Amino acid sequence: MEINKSIIEDDNHKRLGDHKKKYAQVASSISSSDSIVKKLMDFQMAIPSWALGTGGTRFGRFPGGGEPRNLEEKIEDIGLLHALNKSSGAISLHIPWDIPKNPDSIKSLAAHHGIHFDAMNSNTFQDQKNQTLSYKFGSLQHVDKAVRQQAVDHNLEVIRYGEALGSKSLTVWLSDGSSFPGQLNFRRAFENTLDGLKKIYASLPEDWKMFIEYKAFEPNFYSMTVGDWGQSLLYANKLGPKAYTLVDLGNHLPGANIEQIVSLLLMEKKLGGFHFNDSKYGDDDLTVGSINPYQLFLIFNELVEGLDHHQTNHASGLGWMIDASHNVKDPLEDLLQSVEAIKIAYAQALLVNQQKLVDAQMNNDVMLAQEILQDAYRTDVRPLLAESRLRAGAALNPISVFRAHEIRKRLISERGSDSVATGL
Repeated sequence: MEINKSIIEDDNHKRLGDHKKKYAQVASSISSSDSIVKKLMDFQMAIPSWALGTGGTRFGRFPGGGEPRNLEEKIEDIGLLHALNKSSGAISLHIPWDIPKNPDSIKSLAAHHGIHFDAMNSNTFQDQKNQTLSYKFGSLQHVDKAVRQQAVDHNLEVIRYGEALGSKSLTVWLSDGSSFPGQLNFRRAFENTLDGLKKIYASLPEDWKMFIEYKAFEPNFYSMTVGDWGQSLLYANKLGPKAYTLVDLGNHLPGANIEQIVSLLLMEKKLGGFHFNDSKYGDDDLTVGSINPYQLFLIFNELVEGLDHHQTNHASGLGWMIDASHNVKDPLEDLLQSVEAIKIAYAQALLVNQQKLVDAQMNNDVMLAQEILQDAYRTDVRPLLAESRLRAGAALNPISVFRAHEIRKRLISERGSDSVATGL
């Protein structure tokens, strides 16, 4: 389904007076408000195709109604999100969960909704139907050369699908590792993995990037073959200039200083992509900003500072994607919340007076440095986000429109109350 533009316009008309007052108040205290609004309009988040349905845990999954049943319906759902917030203009596919059977038709449908194709994601962390060899003991790290080649071949297949859709990057995440001491030789596992990544890297189109994602634990609990940002960076440096580290906010041990990791990867020009979610304990895949919004702001402060230092475009310099699991909430509402939280943190980071912060740092004025950051963080930037949506033709309040016009109810009417998204 598609949402009629007049519905958004009518809802905006009802809210316009109140919005203008709030925006005028914020804009009067921020000299760069117009510039920030324009940057917010440009900043787009990729929505992963697997996030449009209810997720789950190893204990169970409780699907909701009206979930997309195929890739076409997933693109339509992202089109709904994009119509509501004009900030969800990209989709990231996971192969083989979402194989485009007719790439030209899929590209045309996405273009109709104003959506382009972001990074392609390979899957060697689970066995697929009719798969010849198993990844139970790893993929690119496997002791069996035939298993490793199978994993390489799959990634090459993903690249071919990406080329047909106009994507420009490949994300490789490996669940490879070990659960018990002595289970594998760390050096050989690294060397096998590097050898496989080199074969994949050699097949990248000239204008593509490879993102290497890391994870501290799970599904293996003793070691992960790409277990932290240092290991990912080591692979990327050995592969070449088209290989980068990808940071997923949930893929760290509790208490990790993610903002420092971001700063150093930007310094090395090896930060390629970012997956947003939130967590309390580990890879919880919760709604962005729901647990620790201050950390999200601090991360964005380093992102903005680092991108500006390298004179890199904020919107296109990195791959931006949400990667979350919606277990008890409506997936579309959850994604609207996440995009809002990301852009709030981004807007707050844009408020930081970087020159004053540098001066405070150079004078060892710890108190002032903290005040500069917290002053920006405590600023209510939501009117700036609303203004950016208004100028882009989106809804002033996307979630209110979603609920007021019973979009989930209409999706259930079209798709059924027991529809289950594919690939989950």
